Amino acid sequence: MGLPTRALGNSGLHITPVGFGSWAVGGGGWWFGWGPQDDAASLATMRHALELGINWIDTAAVYGLGHSEEVVGRLLRELPPAQRPLIFTKCGLVWDETDRMAVPRRVLTPESIRRECEASLRRLGVERIDLYQCHWPDETGTAIEDSWAVMVRLVEEGKVRAVGVSNFDVALLDRSEAIRHVDSLQPPFSLINRTAAKRELPWCATHDTGVIVYSPMHSGLLTDSFTAERASSLAEDDWRRRSPDFQPPQLGRNLRLRDALRPIAARHVTSVSSIAIAWTLAWPGVTGAIVGARTPQQVDGWIGAASITLTPPDLQEIASAIRRTRAGAGPVERSKPRGLRQTTA
Repeated sequence: MGLPTRALGNSGLHITPVGFGSWAVGGGGWWFGWGPQDDAASLATMRHALELGINWIDTAAVYGLGHSEEVVGRLLRELPPAQRPLIFTKCGLVWDETDRMAVPRRVLTPESIRRECEASLRRLGVERIDLYQCHWPDETGTAIEDSWAVMVRLVEEGKVRAVGVSNFDVALLDRSEAIRHVDSLQPPFSLINRTAAKRELPWCATHDTGVIVYSPMHSGLLTDSFTAERASSLAEDDWRRRSPDFQPPQLGRNLRLRDALRPIAARHVTSVSSIAIAWTLAWPGVTGAIVGARTPQQVDGWIGAASITLTPPDLQEIASAIRRTRAGAGPVERSKPRGLRQTTA
């Protein structure tokens, strides 16, 4: 099955509008886990996503403290080279091997980045990572110039094809860009968390930096079946139990916004999830959206977002719903979209 593709800035990578996010593939038992997850189910889900045309998987060393990359590596080994997806992973979150539930530290020292890259290459079983990203800004005092310099060297050495950042603000983007072009930014972005639309997305559009947004369904809130009862029954080690967005009063506002998407989904004969994702893809500068799934059926629930074009009346209806429900934060109205280079995979 073919899906359209978009150029990820000027990196040379062309990606489908939706990619598979493997955060939950890492399983539970660590600070930002999603609760237990069966590896066989993860593999079946990723296979299904690829069969439907998705051509990239986003993971990170910290997901499951290495386990997500290991499971993605198992998937790659069972696929012929020509059928393997692009692999995006991240560095910069270092965990305590003696305490899985400790909060990972944000470390972007050159030594740590290089060590993490080698470990990711081993777990994934690949010779080169297609997109390597700094996961979060450093908290050790390391200058971003030093961190970004080693990322550039990894490209020069052939270990990495393109380099990007995640959760960086415009100030850090400017400092990185001064050394070497930032191929991509990965910010959180959804109907609930719209803050990146104020500064970071316009910066990327201006600098021809690709954008792959994460949590476009706001970690499950903007799905057809999520309920307050579901929020209260999350696994004890599910990080969402600690999030204000999953607790009153924010939870009620967020679910009312989700419900306002139902008529739009009905008109497009699709799911609420697909409408939520398509909204993020309609913003200028956004190249693709990372979407997670635990089962093949969940992939079926949002794969339609890749081919949905929201109309101006759709977008106005959504903007009105955001204002009415007072859900989330950030800009409500999108600016006029710029042209995206689109081909067919």
